[in-house]
Amino acid sequence: MTAQPTTARAAVRPRDTEAFAALYAQVQQFYAHQMQLLDLGECERWAATFTEDATFEVPTLPEPVAGRAALAAATGRTAAQLAASGTRHRHVIGMFDVAEQPDGTVRVRSYAVVYASSIGGDSRVHRVCVCDDVLVRVAGELQVASRLVTRDDLA
Repeated sequence: MTAQPTTARAAVRPRDTEAFAALYAQVQQFYAHQMQLLDLGECERWAATFTEDATFEVPTLPEPVAGRAALAAATGRTAAQLAASGTRHRHVIGMFDVAEQPDGTVRVRSYAVVYASSIGGDSRVHRVCVCDDVLVRVAGELQVASRLVTRDDLA
């Protein structure tokens, strides 16, 4: 009889498993809400899901964006460009690898597929990305302290 491989998750005690499951569900809900705000063009509300001094690094911008006001402004420009071109984006995010850190932060690595739809036309995959986030709790709610986005087509 061959021994079954052990994983880090298999060795977790049941109480820890329950806490991890609750955290994982909270992370999933956080991203579902955040991405819908982005896709709806709710720039200020989307930016509010980041800490006041958050950093956002994505290869489509010449330098990292820092702070909520800058995040809202950058997102607002993109939303206006999309609206003017008759295009709608939908961010589908998943494959969450969630790791709570000793300092209380939560590191999340996820995959994001961005679909672009021409209003009245076809939809297509626009980008496939990997997001590396550091989440923190502010007044009990998760917020992004830093986000690094890499694109598969540029990696």
